[in-house]
Amino acid sequence: MKVSIGKAARELGVSPETLRRWEAAGKIRPERTPGGHRRYDLATLYGLVPRHPQPQDRITIAYARVSSHDQKTDLDRQVALLEAFCAANGWRCEVIRDLGSGLNYHKRGLRELIRRICTGQVGRLVITHKDRLLRFGSELVFSLCEHFGTEVVIINASEEASFEEELVQDVLEIVTVFSARLYGSRSRKNREVMRRLKEAADAICPEDAPGSG
Repeated sequence: MKVSIGKAARELGVSPETLRRWEAAGKIRPERTPGGHRRYDLATLYGLVPRHPQPQDRITIAYARVSSHDQKTDLDRQVALLEAFCAANGWRCEVIRDLGSGLNYHKRGLRELIRRICTGQVGRLVITHKDRLLRFGSELVFSLCEHFGTEVVIINASEEASFEEELVQDVLEIVTVFSARLYGSRSRKNREVMRRLKEAADAICPEDAPGSG
């Protein structure tokens, strides 16, 4: 079936400019009408665009994260909660466990999650709290989910932390990252400063603050 550039772009979910770039690169050769208008063969074009899985073939992924190895118990609790929540809703889920700071954008599990969202494999993402993804920037992941049609379910979305609790958690994340770097330093002064900062943050951080860790 031969169609105009506008209809071809809509059918494929790309822009007309993308089709023009493909033509300039020699990937496609549209026919021309006597009036000089482009006409595209849809059957040929479909072979150039990866087709995402149908909704019924997409999976539910539950994502759990803690910042350090000594929080394994918390990680196990997260996983158990995620699995129980998904089971109660009749969702078969796959769990991705991650270890690392919420400031780290290069965690293996997070990269795998984003890759699978962007390939259209994930129909639903379930997390316990928003900051399980990232301390700063989780909205970027949510935007990707919206673009690729992935539903986001946050189990404890109603448990919003106070401004003070969020600030303390942000400070703890930053201290954790820099402690790992400075503890390798020979400077006892650096190590002592970071130790005192962490103790001060721990002292004012409620143990049951939402999303701690």
